[in-house]
Amino acid sequence: MRSAEQLRAARALLDWSQDQLAEKSGVGVATVRRLEGQSGKLRTYSETLWKLQAALEEAGVIFIPEADGLGPGVRLATPAG
Repeated sequence: MRSAEQLRAARALLDWSQDQLAEKSGVGVATVRRLEGQSGKLRTYSETLWKLQAALEEAGVIFIPEADGLGPGVRLATPAG
């Protein structure tokens, strides 16, 4: 995850509130709000990004890197079964 747009989109795919993301990631809700208020590349500690991304990926979000002239994105994994 590199951008605030990816963070907001990932949370929206899961229909999570900022409070839920904060709880599931162990990151403060004020930090989630601050990061989602940014645009472009996220500016924070790498540990914070790791915690957020890990929580979102555990819930089924796949982060798509920028490639072939297309910007980065997110999508949901296919549910098992």
